[in-house]
Amino acid sequence: VQLQASGGGLVQPGGPLRLSCVTSGFNFDYYAIGWFRQAPGKEREGVACISSSADDNTYYTESVKGRFAISRDNAKNTVYLQMNSLKPDDTAVYYCAADSSIIMSQLSIPRAYDYWGQGTLVTVSS
Repeated sequence: VQLQASGGGLVQPGGPLRLSCVTSGFNFDYYAIGWFRQAPGKEREGVACISSSADDNTYYTESVKGRFAISRDNAKNTVYLQMNSLKPDDTAVYYCAADSSIIMSQLSIPRAYDYWGQGTLVTVSS
């Protein structure tokens, strides 16, 4: 199982950025995928998560609702996180994670996911 996160970088406040999580080694359709972030000195938090293709339920943490959108492309085994109106508080290392046995109430819980990719750094600064 492999997850490869990319797309991070330096962006000015108010700007957009799109992260990609390319996966391989498992049946993508049956897995929930989550985007998590961890800022220095803070716990890892669930940012946006999407359930398996059978349900396509989504979760967003309150601070990103209306600004971030998660989507999955099953043909490419890839999940995207479109981030708009970025704020300095969004600065963090962003990780994607996958698991096949997550129920809706667990989507935002890091320990519920078995497989993790490496992080990609997002810095929002002028």
